[in-house]
Amino acid sequence: MQHLLATAVLLLSAQLAFAQAPAAAPMASDCAARALSKDGKPLAGAAKTAFMKKCEGEAGKLAAAPGSCEAKAISKDGKPLHGAAKAAFIKKCEKDALAAK
Repeated sequence: MQHLLATAVLLLSAQLAFAQAPAAAPMASDCAARALSKDGKPLAGAAKTAFMKKCEGEAGKLAAAPGSCEAKAISKDGKPLHGAAKAAFIKKCEKDALAAK
């Protein structure tokens, strides 16, 4: 009985250890963690606001560039593209996204 209880506790703790946060949260916390001055102190006030705005804008562009091209690969009639048409669309989309940076 004790062995069964110990196994259950171990499995529960393993599940909690590998639980993941939502995808949107790390971007904001990453920017907040990097909001440091040159001497290593946390930014405050207008400097922090400006840094956060720039950081989140850059992170949004990076997240939107390559991954969203595949989601945008849709024909004029609303059906997903396949084969060479999809490959050509994604190649052009990613090239345009990198050029816009």
